[in-house]
Parts: sequence; C-alpha cells; structure tokens
Amino acid sequence: MKNSNKTNIVLWTVQGLLALFFALASGAPKLLLPMEMIPMPLPLPEAFIRFIGTAEVLGALGLILPGLTHIRTWLTPLAALGLVVVATSGAVYQLAAQQPANAVFALIIALLAGIVGYARWRVKPLSTTHLAALEAAV
Repeated sequence: MKNSNKTNIVLWTVQGLLALFFALASGAPKLLLPMEMIPMPLPLPEAFIRFIGTAEVLGALGLILPGLTHIRTWLTPLAALGLVVVATSGAVYQLAAQQPANAVFALIIALLAGIVGYARWRVKPLSTTHLAALEAAV
C-alpha cells in the first residue's frame, strides 16, 4: 500500500472519530438535553451552550460530508480549524473550572483537529474529482 493511501486512511479514521466525538458525545447533549442535565462546573448562559453545541455538530458534519460528497472539500480544513477553536476554548474553560485533566483532554482533541485541518489543507487534500466529472458530464 502506498504511503499516500495510508495517510488518507489515517486521516479518514481520525476525522471519523473526531466527528463522532463532536457530534454525539459533545454537541448533541448540549442541543438535546435539558440544561439541568448538562454538567457545567462554571455556569454559562443557555443560549451560549446551545450555540457551542450547534458549532460542534456543524463542525463534525464539516469534517465528513465534503469528503463523502466531493463537494466544496475546502470546507473540511475550515471545519477542523473551527473545532480547534472550540476545543481550545473548552480547555480554557476547564482550566478556569480547575479541572486540568479535562483541559488536557480538550487540548488533545484540539491537536487532533489541527492535524486533520493542516493535513487536509496541505498534505493530503480531499479530491474533488467526482465533482469535476459530474460538471464535465452536464
């Protein structure tokens, strides 16, 4: 197997795991659960928490959908960058709440999202060949 294929497989695996984490484990609870069921060591306004959940779910979709559809694949690195901001902000929040272990976890997630963003921008960008073929056929 070529090195490029291995890189692509690793990136897709990390993208999938990050998408699952941000969509299901982090974003969805902020959108679907009642506020009293969301553990918040430092209180934040409900609208802000719902906004963060929306950003996480949309970021997760941005990690996956452009690559699957081969439409606007440049959105994947941008989604990853947005998730870096969200996760880094989460780490700052966790430090303010005196939860350093959670802050370290958030920073690891931010690092992984940053790696995906950079790799999909410079190392192994997603292909738009299917879109180009569709446009040529029309």
